Amino acid sequence: MLPRTGWGITVKFTVKNTASVSLPAGKLDHVWWDEDIAGLGIRLRDGGSRNWIYRYRVGSKQRSLILGSATSVPLAVARKNASTLEARIRLGEDPALDRQNAKLEADSTFGVLAAQYLATRKREWRLKTVKQNDRHLNKYAKPLHRVPIAAVSQRNVANLLNNIAAEAGDVTANRVRSSLGAFFRVIREGIRLPEGNVAAYTNKREEKSRERVLTNAELKTIWSACSDNDFGAIIKLLVLTGQRKSEIGSLRWDEIHDEQIVLPSNRTKNKRAHIVPLSDAAKTILNQFQRGGRDCVFGRSDTGFGGWNEAKKSLDARIAAAGAPLLHWTQHDLRRTVATSMAELGVQPHIIEAVLNHVSGHKGGVAGIYNRATYDKEKREALNLWAEHVMALVEGRKAVVVPMKKGA
Repeated sequence: MLPRTGWGITVKFTVKNTASVSLPAGKLDHVWWDEDIAGLGIRLRDGGSRNWIYRYRVGSKQRSLILGSATSVPLAVARKNASTLEARIRLGEDPALDRQNAKLEADSTFGVLAAQYLATRKREWRLKTVKQNDRHLNKYAKPLHRVPIAAVSQRNVANLLNNIAAEAGDVTANRVRSSLGAFFRVIREGIRLPEGNVAAYTNKREEKSRERVLTNAELKTIWSACSDNDFGAIIKLLVLTGQRKSEIGSLRWDEIHDEQIVLPSNRTKNKRAHIVPLSDAAKTILNQFQRGGRDCVFGRSDTGFGGWNEAKKSLDARIAAAGAPLLHWTQHDLRRTVATSMAELGVQPHIIEAVLNHVSGHKGGVAGIYNRATYDKEKREALNLWAEHVMALVEGRKAVVVPMKKGA
């Protein structure tokens, strides 16, 4: 055995002695070095591990690589691997750095970075935005999760969006595309993406405005199939009030008083506070629920109702089981149905817009600046009229309120 400066002593490795070498007395960790191939060693540890290692220098820095277990990798293979590494080093390469970069790339998959992105943005986004991006990046983009972020191509994203469009529709595909674009814009600030923001290069699908208005028979079918639970109450309130599902689903007890719902600006889509008068039918539904120290009326006390997809599937299943399946409908179709049906009952367009808290038409643009009337009295009359129409419909009787005359 000959001394080896800086690294210890060398041994002429053979199959026999590499299988029998042991830790020197009193040591917990020791490396025996090969006399023939510089840098090749067998590392022994007190725990019993025996690994081939290869050590080299790049400038003033020392690097080490593990070449496998000495109990399973033969000496000949270890020597061959060490010789290959030595040749690469002579050409100016740094194998340890390559391995480190490969590990970093493995850790920089779409899924890992998406999780980091969502965790960081969670503090900045509204709860609805958090849930939407989580659904887009974790559910819809799940096929990309194991792909290294630098390897995600435009074709990968295009195929993903095509599949989403086929299964969930063009609108959903566009929303996922938007979330992917925002994600890639942030990620590229710290990681070099060879193809740039690949989501931005894909085509945005044409969205057709939905025009689904439920018939009286369909409205009755949906109402009758509602269970006596949170979701059933939410659906009925959406029918009776014409409000957005997020506004009713996350309704808070401190927003209900004086026989009306008062939505603050941070709870409405257009950031305008909104008053929703409650009809007797709507009050009856709300009276079935007790505050009991809760913040929200439905769902979780702190965030409100959140199981929309599963609850809607269950409702559709009950409708189908009752022998009256409907064409595809969404909760937003209820809002459109309320607006259309109110117009047919003689409610004036500006009152309907006030009920729905729309900022368009009579309240949009310059007209909206000067027309600050909230029409509370007219809204209450319109919602009472509509509630009587709905209850007469579901109870199978004639409405006792005379419809408003158009133009009155």
